[in-house]
Amino acid sequence: MSDNYVTDTMALILRLEKRKLSQKVKTIFEAVEKGKINLKIPAMVLAEIGYLSERNKIDTNLNEVQDYCQKFSTATIEPITAEVIYRSFEIDDILELHDRIIAGTASLKNLELITNDPIIIESKYVSIVWQ
Repeated sequence: MSDNYVTDTMALILRLEKRKLSQKVKTIFEAVEKGKINLKIPAMVLAEIGYLSERNKIDTNLNEVQDYCQKFSTATIEPITAEVIYRSFEIDDILELHDRIIAGTASLKNLELITNDPIIIESKYVSIVWQ
């Protein structure tokens, strides 16, 4: 297990809503919550959670993400910087903009991305953790 990970939107939603995760991903989140490893949450994940919450597509909301980060100091928000955007547009096998920015964040930080998204899993630009 690494010391640092990046999460995508769905993985964080599943954790916050206490829904089913693979054992490996569950173990990573538990380690974050024990302060043993760091979790980077791309700012794009916040935008997606805000959007999905506003449309009642998920039970999680931005306040819950904020509470999670306050409760577990090893979970931090990773800003969308110019460097993230430049790296994102080097990723040519993920077409959806939000996913590309999340993958770009992981790629720029050279960290594994927690995701179950099949398109991101197939990308040659990011290392994935799920199973």
